[in-house]
Amino acid sequence: MTRVAVIGAGCTKLDEHWDKSLRDLSTEAGVLALKDAGLEGKDIQALYIGNMSAGRFIGQEHLAALTVDHAGLTPIPATRCEAACASGALAFRKACMAIKSGEYDIVVAAGAEKMTDIKGTSAISTLMGAGDQEWESAVGLTFVGLYALMTNAYMREFGLTREELALVPVKNHKHGLNNPYAQFNKEITVQDVLNSPLIADPLRLLDCSPITDGAAAVILASERAARKFDNPVWVLGSGQASDTLALHSRASLTEMLAARVASRKAYEQAGLGPDKIDVAEVHDCFSIAEVLAYEDLGFANKGEARKLLINNETAIGGRIPVNTDGGLKLGHPVGATGIKQIIEIVKQLRGRAVTQVKDAKTGLTHNVGGSGATALVHIFGSE
Repeated sequence: MTRVAVIGAGCTKLDEHWDKSLRDLSTEAGVLALKDAGLEGKDIQALYIGNMSAGRFIGQEHLAALTVDHAGLTPIPATRCEAACASGALAFRKACMAIKSGEYDIVVAAGAEKMTDIKGTSAISTLMGAGDQEWESAVGLTFVGLYALMTNAYMREFGLTREELALVPVKNHKHGLNNPYAQFNKEITVQDVLNSPLIADPLRLLDCSPITDGAAAVILASERAARKFDNPVWVLGSGQASDTLALHSRASLTEMLAARVASRKAYEQAGLGPDKIDVAEVHDCFSIAEVLAYEDLGFANKGEARKLLINNETAIGGRIPVNTDGGLKLGHPVGATGIKQIIEIVKQLRGRAVTQVKDAKTGLTHNVGGSGATALVHIFGSE
């Protein structure tokens, strides 16, 4: 079966784009990806786009057709992929599978979301569509509330302190300080986190990812086609798994089973273990999500994620740098996030990242839908 490589990448700035539509953002990201690869639109054979909820955010369904039309890529096949906040990674996985099938040689995987055209309360309600409507959103739960339940369970079981949890956003803000694509470029302190408004106890404002507009796109190629391009980044492994939609049905609130299973599949395909990953982008929609990811991905033993934070092991210069572009904390356009993560890893493995990890050869992305009902993990290598 053919190998797959990323040969081009493009991302818009993550921000509140009052002057741009969703079609503008997706086209901008696609043009940047084509330029990066040195290709033209006529070279693209298929398109997959991740999007969570354009119907509720902007009143637009049939997004794949809109995207391919506005980009001037008709009549190639275009498919929308939806898996809540993991929609982008799902689009990427589907694009990989399309190439591996032998049907295509060059495919676009993209993600886009326009979240700020409705009021904040409406955006929060829309996002809760990724939870269990009957048992969670209908009774007033929000995602920050669900993740607060996870946080409290983890703190109670493993003794994580509020100060230690604050090290997650502090690190990620520092990593993203010079990222030109980030929604925020500001260093913060532990005290800033603890003094920020309480949203759902114990999570505070600076523990939460923002509401963001943005789009990202990558161009994938079969091994035969990729050999013609400079600096291809190879897809070594891809894993996807599911868990119960409702949080109350989970066996544990202190792990994400889907992430554990997806990572195991990706590691097996890649022939690598977590100790061989040089850099990672993980889904830090709320601070506790990154803590859980350390353990679900095998970077730390159960209950020991705090050691990685205390010892700066996930900071630049540490054993396994995580979220070197600032993570979701510095921008989370839900449908595009999975692709945005992949772009950072591609840059790292090409040696072109803004905050570069020295001699990075392997990278991992971890993209979660909702409170963990869907998880996708991808592993990449420079050779």
